[in-house]
Amino acid sequence: MWIAGHRRPAADGSRRQVHDPADGTVLAEVAEAGPADADEAVAAARRAFDHGPWPATPPAGRAAVLRATAGLLRRDRERIALTESRDTGKTLAEARTDVDDVAAAFGYYAALVEHEAAGRVVDAGSAEVHSVVVHEPAGVCALITPWNYPLLQAAWKIAPALAAGNTFVLKPSELTPLSSVLLLRLLGEAGLPDGAGNLLTGPGDPVGARLAAHPGVDLVSFTGGLASGTKVAAAAAATVKKTALELGGKNPNVVFADACASPEGFATAVDHALNAAFIHSGQVCSAGSRLIVEESVRDRFVAELTARARRIRLGRGTDPGVECGPLISPGQVTRTEKFVAGALEEGAVLRCGGRRPGPGDGPPDGGWFYLPTVLDHCHRDMRIIREEIFGPVLTVETFRTEDEAVALANDTEYGLAGAVFSADTARARRIAGRLRHGTVWINDYHPYLPQAEWGGFGRSGTGRELGPSGLAEYRETKHIYENLRPAPTRWFAG
Repeated sequence: MWIAGHRRPAADGSRRQVHDPADGTVLAEVAEAGPADADEAVAAARRAFDHGPWPATPPAGRAAVLRATAGLLRRDRERIALTESRDTGKTLAEARTDVDDVAAAFGYYAALVEHEAAGRVVDAGSAEVHSVVVHEPAGVCALITPWNYPLLQAAWKIAPALAAGNTFVLKPSELTPLSSVLLLRLLGEAGLPDGAGNLLTGPGDPVGARLAAHPGVDLVSFTGGLASGTKVAAAAAATVKKTALELGGKNPNVVFADACASPEGFATAVDHALNAAFIHSGQVCSAGSRLIVEESVRDRFVAELTARARRIRLGRGTDPGVECGPLISPGQVTRTEKFVAGALEEGAVLRCGGRRPGPGDGPPDGGWFYLPTVLDHCHRDMRIIREEIFGPVLTVETFRTEDEAVALANDTEYGLAGAVFSADTARARRIAGRLRHGTVWINDYHPYLPQAEWGGFGRSGTGRELGPSGLAEYRETKHIYENLRPAPTRWFAG
């Protein structure tokens, strides 16, 4: 753990093993925090906010620390990427991209606040009044991140929180804490004052729960599953904290026949459907796990998609040529198996995968792997269509009309992301406007920009990360009204 600028063991001495999902071996041991450690970390962040230099540091000074952090991330890119790849199972190429994106996020928020004006002057309609709206830091922020993108999600929270002048306590997933440890070290090296950034390595229950309910915490930002997110929101409600929740999605990828009219268009749509579903073994909140394809091209599209999915190379993420790594835990493999078995019972047709790798499937020998899976002839009443899987499983639905495509894509309690593929620009933009999802890609899937907001509709959560709105989440807005010529009002006669 990292509290008040110092490495700390857990108060009760507890430790936890962190495992390599590619073979189940132990990567490292970390402190296993408990409620007492959470209290100590919050107290350190509270002192740093109430009495430390960070909240009063001018925007240019805060920007300098963020920009220095971005530079250190680039300096240590290979080491951090290797740590992230081994800890999460994702490929080294993807982990390198994550580090680059994290550096970009710190750089973006440095630039956003560096030259900010002191406030927004409001016209009060009188020369005798000076009225200004200013933005102040929210206070002590509890930042709770998931296991699939531990470094990226930490940066999406830490960078705007620090840019706004807050202090924080970060609690990464107990399954993948290692890159967060490295990030806290870099923040200290970049000049972040002691206590402004604190790290707890421990489980959601009791550590995350304690942070969400803690009276010394002013804001909670949580990324994770819906069930855990509702518990965080309920715990935070008792003290009326600000909350920001990103709770996953069940994301549609709508492919029109006109996108497949040319050989290049067909190849592009298939390629992006694979990327949407199988990057990081489908363990992505925005994974395009629902392929919704126009009926006239369904058979050809699914045939090519299936052939390509069968050729995806599984293995340890750090090995050359590997395209897809393991799932994060044995429990995640079992969960995926149950989803697929249930879909088959409900009438889905298995085109490929649907099991753990066997002797004839290639390199994996041990570890927590599951074959890329395509399930055809799915419909909206199936559980696998309605619930988030977090595994390498792609379901296929079909449509005939635009209205039917939109109805299928929007028929979800979630609303994080979606995509539409069409050669007709007007149609693509028309569909994008009708989709009830926080991010919609046209003829692409998965890219995001640090300067553009990220978040979802419905049960995908509340609030936004990234962009100017991501900074606003970590601020309180204050109106200061100054009477320049005070005089008695004579409101009351006596």
